[in-house]
Amino acid sequence: MTAVPVLGPAGEAARTALRSMTRRIRVRQGRARVRSSFWPIVQASLAAGAAYAFAHHVLGHAQPFFAAVAAWVCLGFSFDRQLRRVAEVAVGVAVGVGMGDLVVHLIGSGWWQLTLVLLVSALVARFLDRGALLATQAGVQAIVVVGLPAATVAAEGSLGRWTDALAGGGVALLVAVLTPGDPRRRIRSVAGEATGELADTLEALAHGLRERDVDEVEGALMRGRASEPVLADWQETARHAADLARVSVNRVHRAEIRRLAGQAVLVDRAMRSVRVLARRARTATQTRGPELDALADLVDAYASGVRSLAAALTAGDATHKARDELLAVAAGADPHGLAAGEWQVQSLVLLVRAPIVDTLEAAGMSPADARDSLPEL
Repeated sequence: MTAVPVLGPAGEAARTALRSMTRRIRVRQGRARVRSSFWPIVQASLAAGAAYAFAHHVLGHAQPFFAAVAAWVCLGFSFDRQLRRVAEVAVGVAVGVGMGDLVVHLIGSGWWQLTLVLLVSALVARFLDRGALLATQAGVQAIVVVGLPAATVAAEGSLGRWTDALAGGGVALLVAVLTPGDPRRRIRSVAGEATGELADTLEALAHGLRERDVDEVEGALMRGRASEPVLADWQETARHAADLARVSVNRVHRAEIRRLAGQAVLVDRAMRSVRVLARRARTATQTRGPELDALADLVDAYASGVRSLAAALTAGDATHKARDELLAVAAGADPHGLAAGEWQVQSLVLLVRAPIVDTLEAAGMSPADARDSLPEL
């Protein structure tokens, strides 16, 4: 059996610091999600309240629960509201509530009635449209209706809950039409955050190399690993935004959305390469020559270029400044000139060339031009 190494006080302190850093990263990412979702949540909350008030005061229903439910479920908490998706959910809620109301009124409630209404609601939804959301919401709302106490049906009438669902869906559609979201807003925010995580990782790695501190280098690796959720969020948001670009009102943004989707893949690839670099760099901290300092300067300059790229992606600006900075970094990524005779540092310079090419492509260069910007080996 392999003995498990026992960490000393310094090792335990390093592990504690790394866990604390991971928590801080997650808190920062959580705050970013709250910022990006704040106004959509405000809109959905107001829509739910307006739907409830309309059903209560105009339709005369004492407790129009499903009006608020329909409005909230349809709008969700994102600015990326595709009208088709909102309509699918609205129709699904109306079908489910209507079928549930009808079954409860005719044959009462119970386990077999619930089974029957779920089956019929889902089949009707599949007949009406191919959208999976429509069938899902129809089934869920039918279950809720059949499961509610029968007293609520008598209070609102045989079709009261169905008209509540229609009112909530109508309010949601009205909000979606009157407040069309720009699908680029969310993806730009996530793109800047994810690219900023790459810059943070590179800066931490450069500092660890310059200080010959293996714990700092390990911290850079942990930071890179902790960035996986936001990188995955970027790619998921990019795919969703690409779907939104098919809607006519968003056709003008299609080119930028596709570009951001491609950049998500490239930055994720660069982060994976940087994590490999950080793993290999742990043993290089024992090097005492100036070659390691030169590598640290190169990684630091690379981080600066990535930071400029993050700023451009967030603002939706041109990436010329970032591309120029990254080109200067690429020109210096010469293992023979940077670390002549120091093979361990040379191997790290070879590793940093791949993510430089990826970020140059993310900054707008073609793959061939990005590769050609590197010194020949």
